[in-house]
Amino acid sequence: MNKMFWKATAIRAIKTMCQTAVALIGSGAVGILDVDWISVLSASALAGVISVLTSIATGLPEVDMAESIYMDVEEPEDSFIGDGEICESIYTKGEAEKDGEE
Repeated sequence: MNKMFWKATAIRAIKTMCQTAVALIGSGAVGILDVDWISVLSASALAGVISVLTSIATGLPEVDMAESIYMDVEEPEDSFIGDGEICESIYTKGEAEKDGEE
């Protein structure tokens, strides 16, 4: 469990808490004073805790996917930056093609 996992878990838990609050607020309140705010906050907090525990138990597909993509990327053996031979060979190849066209 790395930084990316905890960030994704927090985002998912906050979204779950907000969705729970919206569902409870909109289920019967006519005005802002009619909302049982203690119940809304309590249920939303519980939903957030359940979301975090579920993420720990099952993992997060978006983090697993990002990690697998990141792990599959390999650094190239040859680099164009700072490698004079490669740059020179590309330059001379381009010049040779250019000379052949004229």
